[in-house]
Amino acid sequence: MATREKRLAQFDGNGEPSPEQRVEVLCEDHSGTYQLPFACRFVDGQWRNDTTGGALEANVIAWRKPREKQPGLA
Repeated sequence: MATREKRLAQFDGNGEPSPEQRVEVLCEDHSGTYQLPFACRFVDGQWRNDTTGGALEANVIAWRKPREKQPGLA
């Protein structure tokens, strides 16, 4: 299992992304850290699901620009 520090090191976003920027987010709760399986945006001081526009009910601790998918990998 990846440690919190290793996961944080993979998320290199600094400050807040612009509202137009789709990003991947790392969240944390009492069980540990996890990446959400969908893109998000930071709009008006709030993290939102990029597809639905719904506000996240998760504690976002880091973000990064989406990584390109490698052919043949899910």
